[in-house]
Amino acid sequence: MIDPDLIERLIKVLDDSDIDSLEIERGGTRIRLGKTPIQPVTVGSPPSQDVQDVSADPLVQDSPTSFDEKSNNLIEVNSLMVGTFYSAPTPDAPSYVEIGTEVKPGDGLCIIEAMKLMNELESEVAGTIVEICVENAQPVEYGQVLFLVDPA
Repeated sequence: MIDPDLIERLIKVLDDSDIDSLEIERGGTRIRLGKTPIQPVTVGSPPSQDVQDVSADPLVQDSPTSFDEKSNNLIEVNSLMVGTFYSAPTPDAPSYVEIGTEVKPGDGLCIIEAMKLMNELESEVAGTIVEICVENAQPVEYGQVLFLVDPA
């Protein structure tokens, strides 16, 4: 465990410096501090026909995207960060979406909590939620599939 006094000193160093973020790992615990707050996340839509196909680029193949088109025409909605998945804005509120929910661009899908900041994930495609791939309050990894959407 990292000493709370060390955290306070690191925050002061970060505040007094020109750097934007700092990450430290000790004894299996990692802490990331940053000056710039995390903004709400909006996921991208599948590439249109006007966009050049970059799937042959090995760098693109190795990096997860927010939406990937599957062979059966379903669209994967992936997590854009490491954090905790929440299906509703508060514990007693209804879920943003359920299986069968019709979504359109701008609709909220879930919240990913990262470093005590709540980041709402919004859809940029129209379609129907056909699968919710994670449980409420489950930790998620960068690039992990959260939802499958049947495009409209």
